[in-house]
Amino acid sequence: MSRAALLDWLDSPSQRGIRFAQPFGDWHFHSYEELAGASRRVAWGLLEAGVGEGEIVAVALRGGPEFVAALFGTMLAGAVPAPVAPPAAFHDAAVYREHVARILATAQPSLAIAEDDVAPVFGARARSLTALVGDVDETEATPRRRRAELALVQFTSGSSGHARGVRVPFGALEANVEAIRSWLAMTPEDATASWLPVHHDMGLIGCLVTPVVNRSDVWLLRPQDFVRSPLRFLRCFGEAGARLTAMPGFALAYLARRVRPDELHGLDFSHWRAVIVGSERLDPDALDRFHRLLAPFGLKRSAILPAYGLAEATLAVTGLPLPEEWRALDVASGTLGLGRKVQAPADAATSVVGCGRPLGGAEVAILDDEGCPLPEGFVGEIALRGESVGAGYVAGAGSGSSTAFLEDGLRSGDAGFVVDGQLFVLGRLGDSMKLRGLTLFAEDLEVALAGAGIPRNRLAVALGVRDGLPTAVAVLEGPHAHWAPRAYPLLRRLTEGVEVEIAEVPRGTVARTSSGKPKRRQLWEAFLDGRLTADRRPDLAIATTGGAHV
Repeated sequence: MSRAALLDWLDSPSQRGIRFAQPFGDWHFHSYEELAGASRRVAWGLLEAGVGEGEIVAVALRGGPEFVAALFGTMLAGAVPAPVAPPAAFHDAAVYREHVARILATAQPSLAIAEDDVAPVFGARARSLTALVGDVDETEATPRRRRAELALVQFTSGSSGHARGVRVPFGALEANVEAIRSWLAMTPEDATASWLPVHHDMGLIGCLVTPVVNRSDVWLLRPQDFVRSPLRFLRCFGEAGARLTAMPGFALAYLARRVRPDELHGLDFSHWRAVIVGSERLDPDALDRFHRLLAPFGLKRSAILPAYGLAEATLAVTGLPLPEEWRALDVASGTLGLGRKVQAPADAATSVVGCGRPLGGAEVAILDDEGCPLPEGFVGEIALRGESVGAGYVAGAGSGSSTAFLEDGLRSGDAGFVVDGQLFVLGRLGDSMKLRGLTLFAEDLEVALAGAGIPRNRLAVALGVRDGLPTAVAVLEGPHAHWAPRAYPLLRRLTEGVEVEIAEVPRGTVARTSSGKPKRRQLWEAFLDGRLTADRRPDLAIATTGGAHV
């Protein structure tokens, strides 16, 4: 498969296109020919507005045809789009204003294409799409194509620390798009359907840019459409013919919980080729329950493709090759310390799902604390090199994240190990602590709590040191009465002497990334500064908060 240039589709667009979900089950179709014309008008408008080559343009639009036109139109004008998530992704107006203020301070966009209700947050930089395009005639909207060094600035999810803007060169984006297309053997007949936000890497690169470059049909729902009606999303595959998608692991559990088998009668999932699953530590039980739900209607187990990626590497780093079936390894919990060799369990065990092998020529290594490579089967930090690695962060975008760019690659800040060439991901190093030579991962504790009957989407664990003592804070959202008494002794046993706090808070209290990962660093900071306070009892520590979004 030859590599496609990112903007080639604008010159010879097909009559395939994107269907955008509307209320009450309707879809609005926009052909690539229409979207190419709209992109040219945006490019012309930016040039008329005096936006210079290589200048950053914030794109603060929701995920409709206007977003697509603004994204590619900005590239066509030689400027650099920086997609900004809408306020709905933050649940709190003050948090959103703070997020935008950081973007303005670090990325310093020369202009922001913004919705009317968002424009005031961007101040004098804001322009509506209507005002920008003005009276540009589509037949005249053929600006001279310019190509900046960067294709886009994409902001990290902010799961540890604040979101940072990753500088993604054209070469890196084109290499990653091609890696995904080759991995999935994509043809123009392979339609994609997605509900992911288009402002972050998985939804932006995996489910929008890649199928557009591939000139294949796309069905796009908004996240709230998926939450309200997961069956509508499944119908894209069982009725409309979509074959490819990507989503975080928690979404598989949500589908298995919300959709009944009797609602699937008449649907055929036998042509659904790829369900790419990534983002957070994967729960093998969730993958199994999702497959058990859809298998009677044709979904193959080999269609479920665990993967690993991050915004700093554009998106995809590893993925399970077709048609290999995913597997999980049961390993002894006590062997998951950095620099230790994983071993088969004797008693306490944790199950880790394999996330496939390197894609597109990427090189993955596992490093010890000194940065030296470790052999297969040893736990360490995941590092990588390859064409898809970004060109660093935009100036001044400091954060508590442990991800770091190096001269020849990237240290991910994630822990994992390799067995038989396949990467197994354990979790963020920033969401872990060392204890008696072992590394304790927040995600391991969340998996254990979920196994005790507490839903993953209703809990989060943050780890750190308070007053010199290693401490684990488990946050239970809208809990049932039995959750805290069940969680406390379990965490005491798993953490072997770490101070344990249980926080019972209202639903929606914990800030999460667009892919559902709890922002544990923010949670820990809230615990330290008293926004999450403790009410101790002799037999159980119950922390409470007034419901502020943390």
